[in-house]
Amino acid sequence: MNYFDLPDGNRMPALGLGTWKSEPGVVGGVVREAIRTGYRHFDCAPIYGNEAEIGEAVQASITAGEVSREELWITSKLWNFNHLRADVVPGLKNTLSDLRLDYLDLFLVHWPVAHKPGVVFPETPDGFLSLEEAPLAETWAGMEEACNAGLCRHIGVSNFSVRKISGLLETASIRPAANQVECHPYFPQRELLRYCQAHDIILTAYSPLGSGDRPARIKREDEPVLLEDPVILEIAERHKLTPGQVLIAWALHRGTSVIPKSSNPGRLKENFAAASVELDDEAMAEIDGLDRDYRYVDGSFWCPPGSPYTLEELWD
Repeated sequence: MNYFDLPDGNRMPALGLGTWKSEPGVVGGVVREAIRTGYRHFDCAPIYGNEAEIGEAVQASITAGEVSREELWITSKLWNFNHLRADVVPGLKNTLSDLRLDYLDLFLVHWPVAHKPGVVFPETPDGFLSLEEAPLAETWAGMEEACNAGLCRHIGVSNFSVRKISGLLETASIRPAANQVECHPYFPQRELLRYCQAHDIILTAYSPLGSGDRPARIKREDEPVLLEDPVILEIAERHKLTPGQVLIAWALHRGTSVIPKSSNPGRLKENFAAASVELDDEAMAEIDGLDRDYRYVDGSFWCPPGSPYTLEELWD
């Protein structure tokens, strides 16, 4: 297993299990099986609607002696309706209660987008708060308060651009430990990766396999299927790997953390085994050549007519 060493001596496993789209009633069993397989890094969020079940599974594994809390790295996120500074710590406490934990290893700002308190997904533009009304610097100050209170060991961001991270660093007392973003061969985020590495920020790749199973309302009819790309398929055949293993190995080889999701026990094992795969320079170069500047999760759901957010400003 590869790890990222943090300045305080903690270590984050580079390969984790994503839980977005993991179905209630299923995710608990998946987490138990993942722990038995060897996973120690789990990526969660309250908006996924499954943290209580994940918490039950984690505690069951600890009680059964399969793992200790200290061996685990649990990440969760601050949802958009808790961006006001005073709402950050209460939001985190709700997550800790659902997960049955005393602390998180990593707590992320899920999106650089704010909603009015209590508005899960705005149905009208007045459900949003602009970044003038809820500045990211104020949200980050709340994150720092949560960290200083011992409710989380590290804090970070998700879906943040170079410009937004740079803005945070101007006033931050605690630097972001990680930035979780969509990242895969069709959208390799080269500039952002270079920036994060230069500033000792871990880049975690979500949707590393192309997120083909995400909800239809945020899919496009003609989108490319990364797992069926001929180059990926040929490399997989050449190296006797699955396409998913090729994509995970590529992500790890270039120095990112990666959090593929699967509910299939066999696929869990295959994905975990990818941490031991060594791709040669030829394969890496072939995969690097697949860049299409293509986002699967483009954020357009935050930018309806009248919203204070635009795609240009979201990904600035």
